[in-house]
Amino acid sequence: MSLLLSVEGLTRQFGPRPLFADLSLHLRAGERIGLIGPNGAGKSTLLRLLAALDEPDAGTRSARRGARIGYVAQDDRFPTATVREVLLTALADDPLEDHERETRTAITLTQVGFNDPDQPAGILSGGWRKRLSLARELVRRPDFLLLDEPTNHLDLPGIVWLEKLLRDGRFGYLAATHDRAFLRAIADEVIEISRIYPEGYFRASGSYDDFAEKREAFMEIQAKREESVANQVRRETEWLGRKAAARTRKAASRIDDAMKRREELADLQVRNASGGAAGIDFVNTGRQTRKLLTAKGLSKGFVGTVSTDTSGGPLFENVDVELFPGAKLGLLGANGSGKSTLLKLLSGTLQPDTGSVQRAEGLRVAVFEQGRAALDPTVLLRKALSPEGDTVMYRERPMHVAAWSKQFLFKPEQLDVPVGSLSGGEQARVRIAQLMLQPADVLFLDEPTNDLDIPALEVMEDSLSEFPGAVVLVTHDRDLMSRLCTEVIGLDGNGGAASFASVDQWLAAYTRTEAAKVAAAKPAAAAAKAASAAKPKKLSYREQQEFEGMEAAIHAAEAEVTVRQAAVEKAAAAGHAPLSEACRLLEESQHAVERLYHRWQELEAKRGG
Repeated sequence: MSLLLSVEGLTRQFGPRPLFADLSLHLRAGERIGLIGPNGAGKSTLLRLLAALDEPDAGTRSARRGARIGYVAQDDRFPTATVREVLLTALADDPLEDHERETRTAITLTQVGFNDPDQPAGILSGGWRKRLSLARELVRRPDFLLLDEPTNHLDLPGIVWLEKLLRDGRFGYLAATHDRAFLRAIADEVIEISRIYPEGYFRASGSYDDFAEKREAFMEIQAKREESVANQVRRETEWLGRKAAARTRKAASRIDDAMKRREELADLQVRNASGGAAGIDFVNTGRQTRKLLTAKGLSKGFVGTVSTDTSGGPLFENVDVELFPGAKLGLLGANGSGKSTLLKLLSGTLQPDTGSVQRAEGLRVAVFEQGRAALDPTVLLRKALSPEGDTVMYRERPMHVAAWSKQFLFKPEQLDVPVGSLSGGEQARVRIAQLMLQPADVLFLDEPTNDLDIPALEVMEDSLSEFPGAVVLVTHDRDLMSRLCTEVIGLDGNGGAASFASVDQWLAAYTRTEAAKVAAAKPAAAAAKAASAAKPKKLSYREQQEFEGMEAAIHAAEAEVTVRQAAVEKAAAAGHAPLSEACRLLEESQHAVERLYHRWQELEAKRGG
């Protein structure tokens, strides 16, 4: 595979320490790579440097001439334009005819799921903004995509859709993510950037699970190296204490070697110490009650949420839930289906329209709110972690706030920083630290994994698995829900709710339901199209331009078919792989001609009324 993009000697500094120093990385056409790393390692910064959106403090970036490098940010805001106009603007510098831009835009919007190209981009939900961000890059037909947390704002069906989109694409990509299931689905290779590695990153081919095994083997070797060098330094220190031996000329080189080993040891100690994870461990009250919570016939209408249905019906109705010690319940559904609402009903922060919730006497709950809404951004980290002074009580033991903050990977100098200045991952760790000081019978967790890095996710998973109380969980992290939850409730946002044994079972049911909806909608759409065609219409200015250029576009497309037919004949003698690729390209050209003729007929019918 040919080299598309590379950086050499890359250095970027924030504060006293560099995010990375002297980092060199090479990306080739067609590579499908997952990018991981602890919070604060510089993944987003690296992607922006690769996309030439930021300048490094040192080092160089080079891209193959003519290579199209796309970039999808974590969050995007769009101007007051329609979704079609966003894509047309992205194609403004491409040497295309107007009708070609329109055609490519229409195809791309359909590919990412937009049914209304004229809807305003500025009012889209987070999930649809993410789809539009992807469409804006895909319409330019990139050679390589740089994706920063592409699953942000997508619900579980949306993440599965994105996996297929990336796998079916004819472009390479580097995707930064903490979603382990997503990594397994999209990456043939994984790169982790972290200070624990001598070159600043570790790269391994294979799945995420293959990467994890190779990483563990590397860390074992590095730990053994630290132990070996420590023994050498101890022996050299003893030798240097013998003054007579140390004064001989012959010992000069040995003294230099001893100093180098001390430097190597210090470096190894810093790197190995940087590989820790936050100490997440929720505290249970020890209650022995057999039943913690029983909910019967819960129903709720819309509560300021965006529903998957606009008919005004309930989000869900007649939901029954029973929680007992050790129960692990997951809530599933598309965005707007009512997962957070149901969690609030069970936790007591919201009241149902119908139904009842019976809680054990004196039941103690801890709630992690979506978006970490309980955090005050103006409060200093010190106060947020220890509101009653410089000491917290954890598992009936006093602990100084400095030691408590260290357990969540905060540096001493961060204690006097406002919570609002912390990163998303750091804020999540603050909220988890607060909940760990509240012994609970039931944990209600609404998207607790957002912004957490993989080491923290794995520690949280272990802690929740061992938590003796009950857990109710809303998350898009399939790995966490699949491994933790013994039961899931799936919501469709239109009043329906059902129990499933696993996340995969719910996904299969959801896919069947969506396919049935599409099939049922086709006859209605066809009837509406026929009724619309029966009414005389005039072409818009843009459609008139497209119609006038259609004949030339068809001639050009048919000429391309002729060229590719000749390429197929030539490839027949070159072997299976070249012939297969030539046939694929010919089929693409033939489909393009068919689409143009179909579009011409549509415009002709509309023009003629």
